[in-house]
Amino acid sequence: MMQTYFAKQALTADGWAENVKISIEAGVIKDIQANQNGDGCIQLTGPVLPGMVNLHSHAFQRAMAGLAEVCLDPKDSFWSWRDLMYGLVAKLSPEQVGEIATYLYIEMLKAGYTQVAEFHYLHHQQSGQAYANPAEMAMQVRQAAVTTGIGQTLLPVLYSHSGFGGQAPNAGQARFIHDVDAYLRLQDQLGQTITDPQRHNQGLCFHSLRAVTKTQMDAVLSSLPQDWPVHIHIAEQMKEVNDCLAWSGQRPVEWLANQVGFDSRWCLIHATHVNEQEVATIAKSQAVVGLCPSTEANLGDGIFPITDLVSQGGRLGIGSDSHVCVSVAEELRILEYGQRLRDEQRNRVYSAEQPSVGDYLYQASAAGGNSACNIEAGLQVGARADFITLDISHPLLASAKPEQLINRWTFGINHNPVKDVFVAGEQVVAAGFHKLEASASSALATSLKQ
Repeated sequence: MMQTYFAKQALTADGWAENVKISIEAGVIKDIQANQNGDGCIQLTGPVLPGMVNLHSHAFQRAMAGLAEVCLDPKDSFWSWRDLMYGLVAKLSPEQVGEIATYLYIEMLKAGYTQVAEFHYLHHQQSGQAYANPAEMAMQVRQAAVTTGIGQTLLPVLYSHSGFGGQAPNAGQARFIHDVDAYLRLQDQLGQTITDPQRHNQGLCFHSLRAVTKTQMDAVLSSLPQDWPVHIHIAEQMKEVNDCLAWSGQRPVEWLANQVGFDSRWCLIHATHVNEQEVATIAKSQAVVGLCPSTEANLGDGIFPITDLVSQGGRLGIGSDSHVCVSVAEELRILEYGQRLRDEQRNRVYSAEQPSVGDYLYQASAAGGNSACNIEAGLQVGARADFITLDISHPLLASAKPEQLINRWTFGINHNPVKDVFVAGEQVVAAGFHKLEASASSALATSLKQ
């Protein structure tokens, strides 16, 4: 059945428009028209924006947010944080992972994310043995997406080694490890259990160059569908870059480009430490750089040279990764402010066509996220009907022109104005509330205490 909504202002693919009719059938936008009369339509209150994509999530890590901020070593780093994360990994049951993911996905929806790419590498029992159902853990995070209503690209991770050149995994990684055959069986099993292909799909994922070999990458890439997105952590920390140089004589992005190759179906997560040639290679390939500003700041990763990527026509998206924060505005704000601090200048990430920093970052991140998830969602004809409305009761928003709203939200207010959220045309957040948040909150509190 066709449903037609009416918005006084909406950010469509062609920019901000007034008095917009949005016609939706079977979860897909069939028509968008501006300068219309809203009689007989379902009224949307507040400006309407396309939903945002969260292109990088480790759902279970939400459970440790704020608990690693105690210095136990003057040289505290990502690598010491990782040891603490392994401690959490050793304790989690599948049911607890499902409860964490359910609550997190509600948080994401309320923040304005309508799709999440779940980079899922927690697979096995504490002993390292597979569960009787090898997809037990992955099905927990998929069911969390089904239950909450968020779109999800499930990315089961191939993780086999602890270091470059196929080094044996360590004890903390026991729950992550697959060989290629087991990994391909997992992918096949998960593909047969998708019940809502409009909202849920999957892709392939290599944890990092230190966790897989070229032979494994080639085997997986040749065995799985050629249109699936491909995600990988890369060049996040200088130690990783230096270890790659010592092993191969090449930097991580350089090695990947030369030995495997990447194109527009790839999403390079972090890619923090890249040189000019690597940035140029990424931009030319049209791979999406998956930036996770709050996590990258929390872990002390460094600052990716976004201005260089954008100036060469490269693509980007955002993710909340370890979920120390679940906020679209904060990710965009940290992303931009990192560039300002590095360059000692203002207004760094924009284009000649879109000089508004907030609008550029929002639209570029939504587009890059769509590509990284192999979906088409947003406010355009033929797209999955994912959109949000904003509560503009705050005076800074109430007084803003439409083209000022995202900048006001990102750089000017301290609360989340997301009011209503629709995924595939279904309303999953109403007036800032999700119907499952009370029960999910209670379940999570119990799990965390355990």
